[in-house]
Amino acid sequence: MTLAPELSFVRFLTADGRLLFTTRLMRLFAYGFLSIVLALYLEQVGLTTTQIGALFTFTLIGDAGISLWIATSADRIGRKRMLLLGAGLMLLAGIVFAVSGSIVLLIVAAIVGVLSPSGNEIGPFLSIEQAALSQIVPDDQRTRTFAWYNLVGSFATATGALVGGSLAQGLQAAGSTPLESYRAIVIGYALFGVALALLFNRLSSAIEVTTSPQPAVTPSRLGLHHSRGIVLKLSGLFALDAFAGGFVVQSLVAYWFHVRFGVEPAVLGSIFFGANVFAGISALLAARVAARIGLINTMVVTHIPSNILLMLVPLMPNLPLAIAMLFLRFSISQMDVPTRQSYTMAMVDPDERSAASGVTTIARSIGAALSPSIAGALLSASLISVPFFLSGGIKIVYDLTLYFSFRAMKPPEEQRLSTQ
Repeated sequence: MTLAPELSFVRFLTADGRLLFTTRLMRLFAYGFLSIVLALYLEQVGLTTTQIGALFTFTLIGDAGISLWIATSADRIGRKRMLLLGAGLMLLAGIVFAVSGSIVLLIVAAIVGVLSPSGNEIGPFLSIEQAALSQIVPDDQRTRTFAWYNLVGSFATATGALVGGSLAQGLQAAGSTPLESYRAIVIGYALFGVALALLFNRLSSAIEVTTSPQPAVTPSRLGLHHSRGIVLKLSGLFALDAFAGGFVVQSLVAYWFHVRFGVEPAVLGSIFFGANVFAGISALLAARVAARIGLINTMVVTHIPSNILLMLVPLMPNLPLAIAMLFLRFSISQMDVPTRQSYTMAMVDPDERSAASGVTTIARSIGAALSPSIAGALLSASLISVPFFLSGGIKIVYDLTLYFSFRAMKPPEEQRLSTQ
């Protein structure tokens, strides 16, 4: 595959666009950096696996509420202001997790802060950045831009996981206790919040929404008008997909490898470095596949096989085979992400984009918030493989429902191609 066509979006990126790619890279590095050791850190602090699962649930519930307000207010209050607020909440969560072992304080910080137990995007950043990028590039470059946006994020998560796991292992080899080594990672996460705030502060007014002086339709409280129906329908389906994904967030899968095969932090970092590299490559391939078969078809025909591979992971008899199956799964698992994001942005009016992305992202956060506590309870009950089967099975139901609900609703660029 030559990269020249895939890189064509670059010439449309302004200085703001390049800044948004940079903040994406830095943020996802921080998420991967923390996610490998987060469950291990909380275990060292004294939490049980049930409490860890419940804490992750509170983290995602809090993210949903905060992100809903920020994303649906961004076009009115200002996208830059809301991105700065999100960076501040990321800093807040990191500080509290670093200095406190109180389950009550950790839950409060999880609810109001920004913390990623999955290693994936969380908080209000994604919704606002997607809306800004959609404003910068033309329709026929949108999916390709989102593919690279996700590729950058996956590679950053992979590198963060590798560095975080290796740093924890290195600190322990140098004489630090496991708790001290993991706490150093948490402190580092908080510092990334500061760095993000400095970058967001350099964004110009060009990323803000442009609205007509007299809008024809008054937006609802969610910031939606014409597209409200389709956004709510997509949100329900995305919530189901995220609920399934919440059973296998990266922190819990890393913990599963540690319990099942005795894998140490440095090796865990290497495993998820490889997994996220494969995920990034799959996101890049999504643009080319979508150009041939369409966004909805790409989401479905790549997602179902990846979910079957997910269910095969716990059936593998040894560590190398389990890793191989995980890598195969990640090699196609993220092809639905840029296509999903692009489809959502294509089906709404420009002044609804922050709100639409926010509502669908929050729906995913709510869905994902419900399952980690169930997964934690299953781990406590020694049913450590059940979350993989629940996740894969529910995701397949989502795929089929999405296809039959939206296969006839095409984005503008596919409508133009069909009429030529």
